[in-house]
Amino acid sequence: MADTPKKTPPKLDNDPAGEIDTSLVRQLADILNDTSLTEIEVERGELRIRVARELTMSAPVQYAAAPVQMAQAAAPASMPSDPATIVARSGEDVKSPMVGTAYLRPAPEADAFVSPGDKVRKGQTLLIVEAMKTMNPIQAPRDGVVKEILVGDAQPVEFGEPLVVLEAQG
Repeated sequence: MADTPKKTPPKLDNDPAGEIDTSLVRQLADILNDTSLTEIEVERGELRIRVARELTMSAPVQYAAAPVQMAQAAAPASMPSDPATIVARSGEDVKSPMVGTAYLRPAPEADAFVSPGDKVRKGQTLLIVEAMKTMNPIQAPRDGVVKEILVGDAQPVEFGEPLVVLEAQG
């Protein structure tokens, strides 16, 4: 068998040790910065370069609103900010005023407060959001018809999450 010549790693013009192409590493790092990638690897012959970045994520901060008296528990009335949501749902979203757990009925064996198609009056309880062991009724901000209930019973909800779609009575 003939001796095969050893392959030498690529040399650098600016690196006397000459084993790593720093401009290639910088280009790869730039690709990471310009994209949502966390790691990239390139292989050319025997040269293999892997560039990775470690993402540090802070824990999400959750806030709970102070318990509200029954008469003051109306949810703010506003339109969704996402245009796709506006097109997909006509009506007014009744949103959660706090982080908690949504309950559609007053007790496990009881009927739901409301169902799709029900006519409701301003101030009528649509569901309850439990936060910090306090049951907070979510009331209809105006008279209307329940078009859709967007959450399930005993489902965790976030502040501002749409809970019910309420349509004007027609």
